[in-house]
Amino acid sequence: MKVSDYLSRDEVVYLTRRSDWRACGIVLGNWLLVAAIFLVVAIWPNPLVLLLSVILLAGRQMGLAVLMHDCGHGTFFNSKALNDFVGQWLCALPIMNDQPSYARGHLEHHRKAGTQADPDLSNYQAYPISRESFKRKVIRDLTGQTGYKLIAFMTVRLVEAVKRGDHALALSYFQPYLAQLLLFVALSAFGIPWAYLLWVTAYMTVFMLIIRVRQVAEHAAVPDLYDPDTRLNTRTVDAPWWQRLTIAPNGVNYHLEHHFMASVPCYRLRALRELLKSRHALDSVPAFSGYGALLKDVVVA
Repeated sequence: MKVSDYLSRDEVVYLTRRSDWRACGIVLGNWLLVAAIFLVVAIWPNPLVLLLSVILLAGRQMGLAVLMHDCGHGTFFNSKALNDFVGQWLCALPIMNDQPSYARGHLEHHRKAGTQADPDLSNYQAYPISRESFKRKVIRDLTGQTGYKLIAFMTVRLVEAVKRGDHALALSYFQPYLAQLLLFVALSAFGIPWAYLLWVTAYMTVFMLIIRVRQVAEHAAVPDLYDPDTRLNTRTVDAPWWQRLTIAPNGVNYHLEHHFMASVPCYRLRALRELLKSRHALDSVPAFSGYGALLKDVVVA
């Protein structure tokens, strides 16, 4: 599946064009949604609102992860400096990640997708799996076990780096904790320090489940995981609006299109999909409307 088989040079130029204003608006929009969630929680701190806030905050954390991903590809802003700064400080660190480290691993995934050397294979190669197996994974995510293992791993790496005197590595592991402190201070300044617990709870539980569902949706039980053709080793899910608010924010559901042409920023992936459909490039690709339908296909009795 070659780009030149389906797109003209002018179309490629348009689809890969970056807009600093549009990128800034998306980052600002994500953080305004986070602020709005905390505002609603401060005004109506009842159990239903608190539960809903955890789900929505996890969706915004996923949104930041997507923006970190685009900045890691260097496709979100025009300048490398903006991609690096915004991707790290406004997207990666608030969700306990590090953009340079993430980008190195993720770009390797792109280079080796559709082969046995794909570094992310362990996340999806066992699918389809049984309902019982998937249920156990969901329980681990929603009870915080997955999140705890991640934080424990990061903490151990930080301590080891400090003991070795590797200050650069120690700083990279310390920065996410610093970002958490800054978020806590910001919420304290508005008189709701307790609301930070909602951010932590969302991250440790629902966010971990969202990550799992996204990984499964993108590559699990595809037509041929070991074929270099993107249409066979990667999947797009046509998600309704409420799933785009939580599981699939910022165009992350258009994953086939992203692998087809990774230089396209997330805000142009939908346009790329429409062009590919109009050129009949996706005629033989299985279609899934929503993540529920997808999970029914990859989680079997």
